[in-house]
Amino acid sequence: MTDNLNPSLGPSIRASRVDAGLSLRELARRIDVAPSYMNDIEHDRRTPSEAVLIKIAEQLPLDFDDLLALAGRLGEDTELYLKSNPTVGVLLRTVSGANLNEENLQRLLKSANRMAKTQVGDEPKA
Repeated sequence: MTDNLNPSLGPSIRASRVDAGLSLRELARRIDVAPSYMNDIEHDRRTPSEAVLIKIAEQLPLDFDDLLALAGRLGEDTELYLKSNPTVGVLLRTVSGANLNEENLQRLLKSANRMAKTQVGDEPKA
């Protein structure tokens, strides 16, 4: 069961859809899926693909990265990066094992963003 502080994917999508004044059928039409599939997503019976999550984020005021996280997905590019860089898996297991709180996760994210901007040893991106 979901609590109000950490809703799961389906209820988050449903709440946003209702707030936007869209029917389930209308959202399904806009993202080109069957209404029954959309209903399954909203009731956490199905986990949508990354492509469907992108379409949902385009139609509702929801952040794509948040949707990916709620779906338990990393995204195709991130999965490829993870497979080619085993240290990333170690980092994720370390963070998970430490059970870092939101404040520390935000600090880690800011640090990673700074590193991404000033990465040493790589060619400049075109």
